[in-house]
Amino acid sequence: MPPSKAQSNADSLPARKPRKRSPKKSVNTVPPSNLRQKLLFVTIEVLSLTTIAIYVIVVVLGNAANWFSGTSFLGSLLPFAAGVMALILASTAFLLAWWKLRAYLKNHSTILIPICAISLVLAVVLLSGQDRLGQSIGQFRTLVGGKHEASRVTLNHQVFATYRRYNSTNLNKMMQRAEPYNAAIAEAAAEFDIDQNLLQGIAATESSFKPRDSNDGGHGLFQITAVPKSVLEESKEHLKIEQLSLYDHRHNAFIAAATFKHYLAEMKNDVFLGLLAYNIGPANGGLRFIMKKYGVTDFITIQPYLQLLPRDYPIRVLSYALAFRIWQKQGKLLPYQEDSNAMQIQRLGVPGLP
Repeated sequence: MPPSKAQSNADSLPARKPRKRSPKKSVNTVPPSNLRQKLLFVTIEVLSLTTIAIYVIVVVLGNAANWFSGTSFLGSLLPFAAGVMALILASTAFLLAWWKLRAYLKNHSTILIPICAISLVLAVVLLSGQDRLGQSIGQFRTLVGGKHEASRVTLNHQVFATYRRYNSTNLNKMMQRAEPYNAAIAEAAAEFDIDQNLLQGIAATESSFKPRDSNDGGHGLFQITAVPKSVLEESKEHLKIEQLSLYDHRHNAFIAAATFKHYLAEMKNDVFLGLLAYNIGPANGGLRFIMKKYGVTDFITIQPYLQLLPRDYPIRVLSYALAFRIWQKQGKLLPYQEDSNAMQIQRLGVPGLP
């Protein structure tokens, strides 16, 4: 059969050469290990610079607030504002200098960048010193905290001053008398999530660790008197008993811890008011009634209305609690006025207070 015309035309066409495919271009990808390393270096750098910035702000503004304290426009307000402006300019200059230094370090080795950043943080901290930093933080807290911080500082120093006035011989004897009761107090404190030293301070103020019945109706280690029924029930639950005995030191400590926790919650975790409410008890409506009657909101403003009540009770409790903290941390009591003891004691802090 003769070939068709289409077939003969197809045969006459030259054969097509197969088209060469160009090889796929390889995509440059960063190995995961290098990516993680770069991310780590950047994180260290950012954290270090942020730490330096926060540190400098706290130190400069804290000290500026101390140097230029007052209400005079020319003597206080204007110099403080100028100091803030100088801080902003200095921060800008530092960032520009760091950017140039960073480019220089990057040309040599990327690992030099985080090393240099960490070195700067250590240098700033070491040059300033721990005491200077503590003072700067305190001054900065006063600047930001306003009247609330000023009240806190004033009350803290009332506690320190009361501790300073104690007779060291008598105080050492009290520490020794407390030894047989410390285990029960520690258990009660842990059960009700209260600072152990704070509970020891209450016992020291109430009985001087000489459990007895007093003329005003107090019983035992914590001189338990009128206690809300809900507190007694809660104490039984924690002790897992049916009957409480005020002459059992462990029971007495649990009742005291539950009572203080009750009043502390009632006073919205204000330790000074909580201690004052614990001391006043539920009689005549308790502390809450007194505060409502005179329209007061804190320990400072309520003091003028407590002429017939022990206004210094919270201060005495906290000063004894401070003594127990010093004894626990240092193994001995430190005379407040000697050497650098004052700063060391202030760093330890008053139990129960921020």
